[in-house]
Amino acid sequence: MPLKIRLSRGGAKKRPFYRVVVADSRMPRDGRFIERLGVFDPLKAKDAADRLVLDAEKAQAWIAKGAQPTDRVARLLDGLGVLKREPQNNPKQGQPKKKAQERAAAAVAAAEKAAAAAG
Repeated sequence: MPLKIRLSRGGAKKRPFYRVVVADSRMPRDGRFIERLGVFDPLKAKDAADRLVLDAEKAQAWIAKGAQPTDRVARLLDGLGVLKREPQNNPKQGQPKKKAQERAAAAVAAAEKAAAAAG
């Protein structure tokens, strides 16, 4: 049975509230789960003590049994010091796309041509 440690959404519309649960990965997001490990309230301030309330020992026990945390839960567990997570970086995402690069190259060529004509 493939186990996941993931977030299960609760709360009202536009007021999310999540439970950190261990569930079979084949079950629906808000459906049946095996055990509740804690709660996460993203609307609270990042430095609020009760933003994430989690039983770290249970989380470690489930990870030892083979449960895989999702990306977001791994990030939360890393903040608590339960799990070591490598930071992800995608430097290509911030680069301009093809048309913007062509426009920038054309602007540089135009500036060089104007400088050569003036000088």
